[in-house]
Amino acid sequence: MVKLLFVCLQKTKYMIQNHEIDYRIEGEEMQYVEVELDPQETAVAEPGAFMMMDDGIQMETIFGDGSQQTGGIFGKLMSAGKRFLTGENLFMTAYTNVGSGKKHVSFAAPYPGKIIPMNLLQLGGKIICQKDAFLCAAKGVSIGIEFQKKLGAGLFGGEGFIMEKIEGDGMAFMHAGGHVTERILQAGETLKVDTGCIVGFTGGVAYDIEFIGGIKNTIFGGEGVFFATLRGPGLVWIQTLPISRLAGRILKYGTYKKREEGGILGGLGNWIDGDNS
Repeated sequence: MVKLLFVCLQKTKYMIQNHEIDYRIEGEEMQYVEVELDPQETAVAEPGAFMMMDDGIQMETIFGDGSQQTGGIFGKLMSAGKRFLTGENLFMTAYTNVGSGKKHVSFAAPYPGKIIPMNLLQLGGKIICQKDAFLCAAKGVSIGIEFQKKLGAGLFGGEGFIMEKIEGDGMAFMHAGGHVTERILQAGETLKVDTGCIVGFTGGVAYDIEFIGGIKNTIFGGEGVFFATLRGPGLVWIQTLPISRLAGRILKYGTYKKREEGGILGGLGNWIDGDNS
């Protein structure tokens, strides 16, 4: 178990109260995160992320992200509206320890990959990520939207005009496909990445889209026409297997009947179709 600070925002006088939380990430390809809750502590998660929990934890469906920063019905509507714009569910599920001792609740990854723990207090309080990257967080963490300020990034980003914004001072967890690598970018340092391979980045990283250029690259490159440029300073998370790439591969092989090797064209037919496997 790894000891970290579980930070909950307080409504009065903007004070921050620190609580210790233990979390444990289990598994290799299909991971899950087990969160330990003290009495009256709450974690929130996407619908469908729940795996298991101890007796004494109360589960409640809430409207919006459940962040304590929002107040009243208008705040809840704004929170839910932001999630709707990112393509997420209007509702989230809150898990509160209503017992007298420590309790555990676990959330599972939706597809093969890695779960990324993030202490927002240590990461500047803001993470920008792909729309499907958020898994779960401490109650009080806000999940909103981040519009791409530049037209090129919005129109040609490949993953949509709107990204997800995770803000607060508590713990949050993202999920990514395949293997995940972290890159620390110094001020002015630039990294060029396939748009689908970006998991997220800290608030100080500038994001834009760049045209690959060249007729051969555009028509025959097979890597798309645009890639993302990330400029530091900040921390960037990169995934090896975006869910869109995995889904495209499954769809290709699920709907296409491959020619048998003993056919008239044999391997030549497969080569013409772009399948050299």
